[in-house]
Amino acid sequence: MMHFQKVKLLNNLQDYIIGRVAEKSLFFYTFVLLMFNSDMMKRFFYSLLLTLVTIPAIADEGMWLPVLIQQRIVDMQENGFKLTAEDLYSVNQASLKDAIVHFNGGCTGEIISDQGLLITNHHCGYSAIQSHSSLEHDYLKDGFWAMSLDEELPNKGLWVAFLVRMEDVTDKVLAGYNESMTEAQRDSIVKSNSATLINKAKAEGKSYKASVESMYYGNQYFLFIYQVYNDVRLVGAPPSSIGKFGGDTDNWMWPRHTGDFSLFRVYADKNNDPAEYSKDNVPYKPKRHFTISSKGVKEGDFTLVYGFPGRTQEYLYSDAVKYISDISNPHKINLRTLRLDAQKKYMDQDRKVRIQYSSKNASVSNSWKKWQGEMGGIIKLDAYEKKVAFEKEFAQWAADKPEYNTLLDSFKEIYTALEPYSFARDYYNESIRVNEIISFASSLMTAKKREIDAAPIIENFFKNYYQPIDYESFIALLSEYDKNVPADFKPQYYKDNIAKFGSPKAWVDYIFENSALLTPESAQSLFASDSLEADPACQFSSEMAKYNSQEVLSVIRDYESQLQLLYRAYMRGQMEFCEDKVFYPDANSTLRIAYGKIRGYSPADGVYYKPSSTIEGIMQKDNPEIFDYDIPQALRDIYASKDYGKWVSDAEGSVPVCFIATNHTSGGNSGSPVIDAEGRLIGINFDRVWEGTMSDVIYDADICRNISLDIRYALFIIDRLGGASHLIDEMTIE
Repeated sequence: MMHFQKVKLLNNLQDYIIGRVAEKSLFFYTFVLLMFNSDMMKRFFYSLLLTLVTIPAIADEGMWLPVLIQQRIVDMQENGFKLTAEDLYSVNQASLKDAIVHFNGGCTGEIISDQGLLITNHHCGYSAIQSHSSLEHDYLKDGFWAMSLDEELPNKGLWVAFLVRMEDVTDKVLAGYNESMTEAQRDSIVKSNSATLINKAKAEGKSYKASVESMYYGNQYFLFIYQVYNDVRLVGAPPSSIGKFGGDTDNWMWPRHTGDFSLFRVYADKNNDPAEYSKDNVPYKPKRHFTISSKGVKEGDFTLVYGFPGRTQEYLYSDAVKYISDISNPHKINLRTLRLDAQKKYMDQDRKVRIQYSSKNASVSNSWKKWQGEMGGIIKLDAYEKKVAFEKEFAQWAADKPEYNTLLDSFKEIYTALEPYSFARDYYNESIRVNEIISFASSLMTAKKREIDAAPIIENFFKNYYQPIDYESFIALLSEYDKNVPADFKPQYYKDNIAKFGSPKAWVDYIFENSALLTPESAQSLFASDSLEADPACQFSSEMAKYNSQEVLSVIRDYESQLQLLYRAYMRGQMEFCEDKVFYPDANSTLRIAYGKIRGYSPADGVYYKPSSTIEGIMQKDNPEIFDYDIPQALRDIYASKDYGKWVSDAEGSVPVCFIATNHTSGGNSGSPVIDAEGRLIGINFDRVWEGTMSDVIYDADICRNISLDIRYALFIIDRLGGASHLIDEMTIE
């Protein structure tokens, strides 16, 4: 621990010096620092000199903490960035971080006017758009544009969070800990100290929330303080034929022609503080909003993505990578294929069902396709083999270091024991708990236990429920569970009922024939009675969940606790072993900066993809016979007349739609602002290329690309198709 803190201190000092070199004389800093007499300090600064002259010209990989971005600013500026670290993140003055929000916990959004106007992805706002849609007002199909503040639609449960500040609290979190303590004692100290920090932070402001997040597997801790606004209203959304153009076929693919954006507005009370929805609330006055650039982009331009990436695993042991590509992903893909097939069958037959299941279908298919690309990318890049080769080198280096020399053997032992439990957990998550009637049963039992009113739960469930889909999907999933999960990892309850009914289908038939949860009225009556848990759907949900919790997850948690300890040491070891490598913490839904350049790529021999797409590609794909490619007639008319207004690109003589760049992104970066060298908004991140989705595990600068909506296409749609030029008038556009 002490060695890591010493290395951390020197690294922080080195990073600080590197950051200052852009503004001051390298000679001056070197002269001052070499005044230290210790041999260790002298060796350190001689290595610093070498580091300064060998900083790579391009650092596409990495998700950097904004509070430490000073450590990267020289490299960013050498790659074209014109602003300072203080422009990106500051607690003393308004900075770009004040124009960014965590959107409902799963996406990112950005403020684009001084009236709290917010833009994010269409798919991030999808469930809100769907919640307001009906056969009479099908906003998914037709789009929605509020022509005044009074027409903007409130969204119960939708929130955004602004980051107030982040700070390194490692010393405070570990106060009282020493290396003689057990891991359980350490965890207790971490939780207690973190709770104290969180409670103190929450008391600093109205509607503040806070969290302490681990970095580098517990080698470092940061406190994040947010201010949460709960009154967020829908302002505009293009038709799904634009916002979701290409559907599942184009998802994760390039070239892309999707207008993936939606508009919301943050509201506050008269003092600009967070408040629950009220007609008296007024548009939020932000500390900072983005200036939009209509200049356009070209290959080689600097780009920066500023958002909340969800989860990456860049430092995994080799066996964990192999499990993802060879076991977990193939099975999960198969299970989701079965669900998607059942949904598509009935969505194609009934427009009402299509509206009901649009959001569910998009949610299921997104990971389904991502896992396919991730699996293929891991295999293509020989990620497992590269990990193994690195581990051999690490083992040789660590042979005479007691703190590291048994790490890899321990990893191998634990992952071998963990694998069947992970497999059982994956199957529970993807084939048992996802069945809608079973999930509904779980929600009702939880409400009963907590004495919560079930009426809203029942209403929300049946609003978007179609029994034939659930029934067919349940049979298909349970059949796969029966076939693929080893007997030793099936509960006795399951074995007894399969023996009793003879097949998964017969058991599912029994549940659907005898459950009282299939209509709102009978579900409400059952909830009010004392017989809820005796319902066959509730029994199934309860027994399978109990086994998963007691016999599977409990073992997994124990192994994961052991792995956490190993990874903490392994992370320190990698940092010592790879002295020249600049490490960044894995993504964990905290605010990060990723920078790179607009660049095409070659996914296969003889193929090169240009880095931008235009409206010409939309027209080439347009097909009224295919739902995902049936664009609005109004867009066809605009294209025919070439009446693009001021949104035409001088370079292409057409309307730009999307572009790709080398920014390192992940889930959660959806909706993130993409900014240029001047800090102006040029795009909205929404995806990655399919061949590069393995970037959560291993990043390859040659193939990993993030896909962004060109902001000019969003402006074009708002203006020319939506007729909502009043919204553009709110924005600051250069």
